[in-house]
Amino acid sequence: MILPDFEYFAPTTLSETCELLKKLGPGAKVLAGGTDILPKMKQELLFPKAIVSLKNLSGLSEIRVENNKDVIIGARVTHNSLLDSPVLQKKYPSICNAAHQMANNQVRNIGTIGGNIVNAVPSADLPPILIALGAKIKLVGTNGERVLPLEDFFTGPNESVIKQDEVLTEFIISEQPFTGSTYLKFALRRSGALAVASVAVAVAVEGNTCQKARIVLGAVAPTPLRVKTAEEVLTGKEITDVLLEEAGSAAATESKPISDIRGSAEYRRDLVRVLTRRALKKAITEGHV
Repeated sequence: MILPDFEYFAPTTLSETCELLKKLGPGAKVLAGGTDILPKMKQELLFPKAIVSLKNLSGLSEIRVENNKDVIIGARVTHNSLLDSPVLQKKYPSICNAAHQMANNQVRNIGTIGGNIVNAVPSADLPPILIALGAKIKLVGTNGERVLPLEDFFTGPNESVIKQDEVLTEFIISEQPFTGSTYLKFALRRSGALAVASVAVAVAVEGNTCQKARIVLGAVAPTPLRVKTAEEVLTGKEITDVLLEEAGSAAATESKPISDIRGSAEYRRDLVRVLTRRALKKAITEGHV
């Protein structure tokens, strides 16, 4: 398969990148890792008039800690870099675990966290755990920059609030009192398949009481879905197996799955119930954020 003709640009500054995107208009697409856009072009599913590469924006490829507490992840960080990061392995191993469940090693070597998020695929592995951990994103455009919670970024399948002249530059995970977090998914095969349903949780436990919980579902709604009713079931309660089952049932009720080739809506709801209970128990008992 041959790529269609297009103009190629590789700006060296972020401001130049934003100006180019504004000038070129909707026919221009941003290239980070290319694991999504290039296959679509080869399959004649996408016909951009111009490609604007981020390869020369080296500052977007770092994972660092600011103010001794906030973790900053550049948008061009690859999935394997997430997996291998000493910073994330120490502070947020649940992100490393989610990255490990994505695609295969070759794709993880090239695909980027920014591309994964901007594609806004409902079954993507990274959004649920990042939202559960309260991640924010920074968008930079010709009119300046804005920071917003990741959970407010998605508007529908393959749709988000990013503007034509904006570039997603980084993820910010601020220090929070979570004592454990995890990400679980069910797929139809082991080798990095798309999730049929997935659940990410982050909890703060004191003694045997759940002080705070964030539960986010993937692949069972048009966007990653934070299930606040299920969170309320847990908050301030003594943790028991019955309580975890109630939270799982509440999450299943809040989910909005569809039926497709990978599973029926009813099957996905039951997966949500089971995965939520398991994810909560794992985050509570293992105690790794």
